[in-house]
Amino acid sequence: MKLAEQFIDGDGDKFHVKKTFDPTPSLEQVRVLKDAGAMGTSDNKLVARVPCWMINEWCKEAGVAWSDTDARREVVHRKLLSGDVAAFRVWEGTY
Repeated sequence: MKLAEQFIDGDGDKFHVKKTFDPTPSLEQVRVLKDAGAMGTSDNKLVARVPCWMINEWCKEAGVAWSDTDARREVVHRKLLSGDVAAFRVWEGTY
């Protein structure tokens, strides 16, 4: 969820946009899903609930374009299996 957007003067004709996001709604959804045991079926698992803005940040960190869906999928896969973002995981198994 986006909380704020701030325009900051840059050099000359440029400016920067600072966006502030809050992951709390997604984390709350994960908690509710875990409590309800909603992890999917044996064929389909709900692995995680990650907001798009966070996936976008991960892609920026990895130098992957949003339009490159295969690379984006790999970035998300690595990030979710790394344990760094375990709070967004609904199902704890490997995939």
